[in-house]
Amino acid sequence: MNDKGTWVTEIWGHMPDGRAVHRVTLTGGGLTAHVLTYGAVLQDLRLEGHGAPLVLGFPEFAPYLTDSPYFGTTVGRFANRIRDGHLELDEQSYQLDTNDGGRHTLHGGGDGLSGQLWEVEDAASDCVTLKAVLPDGHMGFPGTLKCSVTFALMEGGTLDIQMRAETDKTTLCSLAHHSYFTLDDTGTVSEHHLQIAATSYTPVDDTLIPTGEVAPVAGTRFDFRETAPLGQAHPVDHNFCLSSARQTLRQVACLQSAVSGVRMDCLTTEPGLQVYDGSGISIEAPGLRGQKMGGCAGLAMEPQVWPDAHHHNDFPQAVLRPGETYHQHTQFVFSKGQT
Repeated sequence: MNDKGTWVTEIWGHMPDGRAVHRVTLTGGGLTAHVLTYGAVLQDLRLEGHGAPLVLGFPEFAPYLTDSPYFGTTVGRFANRIRDGHLELDEQSYQLDTNDGGRHTLHGGGDGLSGQLWEVEDAASDCVTLKAVLPDGHMGFPGTLKCSVTFALMEGGTLDIQMRAETDKTTLCSLAHHSYFTLDDTGTVSEHHLQIAATSYTPVDDTLIPTGEVAPVAGTRFDFRETAPLGQAHPVDHNFCLSSARQTLRQVACLQSAVSGVRMDCLTTEPGLQVYDGSGISIEAPGLRGQKMGGCAGLAMEPQVWPDAHHHNDFPQAVLRPGETYHQHTQFVFSKGQT
């Protein structure tokens, strides 16, 4: 433990096998956050002076096991999709769990990091570090992967997320934070305005697997180089190409609501930003606002390595070898101006 202040935790539910799920409350920088040990989930996030939640989630634990489309989770060991669940590393072939339509691997398989019960490694009033271990062969992936994620609330409305991982065998590792953001209380993000520092994106086939092409956004509905309404791109579940490799922390996107005046800046080290408009959301269980959630209720902005990278040599790669440390640093910075 550290000396930054007393941290608050509570038992918030139980796994099907009876293990307790804890919820940690964080405050700092004008933000209040609730983080679950299940899935390293950001269950709720609030900005001082703005009453509505900034993320989609549930007010109780049970729906996270049955109805959640990765609300607030930490996904991996490989975020996004791997075509046919097929992996070749160091001249060995691996068949991964095909949890996406019975054909592809999505977010590390059906029992990926988003479904694990993490442990609190360290905590304070404004930050918490959770850890999890995926054994060798888990969901078909080689290597025992030791992971940690730290959520910290910093000055200026900053939600700071750092992810680290190490392996004992060559494997794939690309983690992602999977909150669905919503910056007003209208129930839809279609009129939110979005800007992304990307001149290209990766087109996909009808199963959302990249074709291998890196296409310019110019002249397409995916052109967010200048701020534009999110609705121009519906439906969108695509990777925006930020760089050819991991970078130092830099701003890559901005999301704004003219209704509430709330703005969210996204900074990351990652080479890609998966943007999903939530068009497939259809949930009867009440969310944090007490209402069911429909299509485009929130926007997922997931910094990560490009999807299916291992099948495309010219994509940024996610191979992690023994002795190396995977490290992702992402920030979501919230502010409230004039409507």
